[in-house]
Amino acid sequence: MSSQSADRGDAYVKAGAIVFGLGALATLVTFVPLFLGLTPLPTAAYWLSMLMPLGFLLALTGLLLSARAQRRRSRANA
Repeated sequence: MSSQSADRGDAYVKAGAIVFGLGALATLVTFVPLFLGLTPLPTAAYWLSMLMPLGFLLALTGLLLSARAQRRRSRANA
């Protein structure tokens, strides 16, 4: 069970990094037209920027799950 928790935490961190990267890219793409004086993108593009904090939350959750699994393993070995 502890190895599954660690693997699950690692998966959350990896997924969070990917989602954060997509959100960062969406943020850049969304704000470039504003700085260049072009027509702003539709509202849906701004909602894609919200992937950045979601990815951060996923990665943080994965770190907490990994820490809990590591603590359980150390208690089991002691």
